[in-house]
Amino acid sequence: DLEVIVVDDGSTDSTADIVARYTDPRVRYVWQLNAGLSAARNTGIREARFPYVAFLDADDRWQPSLIAEVMACFAALPPSYSAVATSSARIDADGRPIEGRKFVFEESGELTTRDFCIRNRPLSSSIVIKRSVFAECGDFDTTLRSSEDRDMWIRLTARGHRLHFLGEPLACIRRHGANMSKNAPRMKQNSRRVLNKAWRAGAVPRLHLAFWLRVLAVHYFQVAWTHFDDGMRARAFGYLLTSVALWPIFLRPRRVYEPHFFRVRALAHFLLR
Repeated sequence: DLEVIVVDDGSTDSTADIVARYTDPRVRYVWQLNAGLSAARNTGIREARFPYVAFLDADDRWQPSLIAEVMACFAALPPSYSAVATSSARIDADGRPIEGRKFVFEESGELTTRDFCIRNRPLSSSIVIKRSVFAECGDFDTTLRSSEDRDMWIRLTARGHRLHFLGEPLACIRRHGANMSKNAPRMKQNSRRVLNKAWRAGAVPRLHLAFWLRVLAVHYFQVAWTHFDDGMRARAFGYLLTSVALWPIFLRPRRVYEPHFFRVRALAHFLLR
């Protein structure tokens, strides 16, 4: 009980020819004028014939057991759970594992709206969702050029749809120079827009000011990393200082999925590199 929907978002490569080689009727090809990642996902959701949908971005991979393990998890969970996601590993353009910074985000359990306001995990290529929730929560926001998945997970959980996280890395996220995430200013702008939307919608009550200050501190910490990786080192130092100014000390960094002294470690890395 599986179908593969290939959404061709107005590409100019040989996607159509490649899909045509597959004679399996479970593989379907859908072409649309280029409209961006969110629109392509929305098209896939509308075309889906089964009650569950999963997303696999063009440059990512699944481990062969992902769907089986996620659906077994759904079967064991209460019906209030509308999504199951897994951890992920990073690979390079040739599919080789990438070592480096590791997120402290591998424990299985439920993720809440607060978790998604703090940081964007899990990634879209590692999640399976009941298709019915989109009728209530709406489509992916086509005005966002990144962080559209984070926006969806916040809206989904804020409406009471529970999400379970499996700590096993069953998805492989490919990192290369052409990734959309390599545009640090765009990533910053869209991530902040998502957080502003969550604030205005009261996804977490606005009276919880300490929580929102921690959210912004983590936001600028992550912005510092993306700008450093993008070669904008002066801005990276500035954003790291902004993070410290917003929330000077994290006594329990595990709550934001980071190790102890994570900003001191980042500063040392920035200086040494």
